[in-house]
Amino acid sequence: MSFSAIRGQGHAVNLLKSCMESGNLACSYLFTGPEATGKAVAARVFAKALNCLAEPRESELDSCDQCPSCLKIDKGQHPDVRVIESVEAQEFSDSGTIKIEDIRQLQKEIILKPYEGRKKVFIINNAHNLTAEGQNALLKVLEGPPKNSLIILVSSRPGLLFKTIISRCRIVKFSVMPRQELAGILHSDYGIDRGYAHFLAWFCEGRLGAALAIKDGDIFREKNRIIDGFIDKNKPLPQEAGEKDALRLYLRILSTWLRDIYLVKSGLDPVELIHADRKELVIQSGQRYTFSELDEALELCSNSILYLEQNVNLKLLSSCIKGFMKG
Repeated sequence: MSFSAIRGQGHAVNLLKSCMESGNLACSYLFTGPEATGKAVAARVFAKALNCLAEPRESELDSCDQCPSCLKIDKGQHPDVRVIESVEAQEFSDSGTIKIEDIRQLQKEIILKPYEGRKKVFIINNAHNLTAEGQNALLKVLEGPPKNSLIILVSSRPGLLFKTIISRCRIVKFSVMPRQELAGILHSDYGIDRGYAHFLAWFCEGRLGAALAIKDGDIFREKNRIIDGFIDKNKPLPQEAGEKDALRLYLRILSTWLRDIYLVKSGLDPVELIHADRKELVIQSGQRYTFSELDEALELCSNSILYLEQNVNLKLLSSCIKGFMKG
């Protein structure tokens, strides 16, 4: 992937290209913004563009995606480009811990000259997961990194980083895309049906990475199954909802359904519905609930998600949700 393939982040991409074109590269960068907006991808592409071996270099200052350097970085095999992240973290998750041992290894490697590239690049994904000791060790590196090296911190929660670390980084901001724009990209670039593309764009809140991560799954049918089960009070809670990930999805779907009812009841244009394929049912449901009842239901979903992250007993939580559904 090259800069040209990063959609909806023109400001961030142009800033990075400008740094390359002017030669005014910082020693450290902080790529920040909501999860799944392309920060980690852009960091890898930046590393590729800095070390691309294609000649002559294109005026766009992009990676060629074909030279040995680009191919090695794509495969995670380039000796001068290293990605540091917590071993517990999963895709689009900011969980886990990055330990001081990782930063100590960075300290050893960064003082060495590049083995075959122009720049040694260290990408720290979910940098906010660094321990306090790790951040202190990193701060020492940021105070005087070698000129032939570059450190990129990637974080959706920069408030957890030391202010002294942030002050030593050039900040590159990423943002969510307008929902309509994302829906259009999903339809035109990925061949996704317009109705499904609309759902993905609104459900993922304009985050392309999140939409692509679930587009090939069964979430469209699953969300309608959850909605039908909620409407029919006699239907039991799905058995798999006792599992943490399934229960989290269940609560998220339910909260978006209640959100749609609330907003239509408030006079929102139906084009903004997440579940636009169930528009008529949303409108009908708005006549069944008062605002007070919707507030109570949304609060239950919000609190349940919070309890879920605090590792509350799943059977107890599922029991509370069942009680609400039958109420």
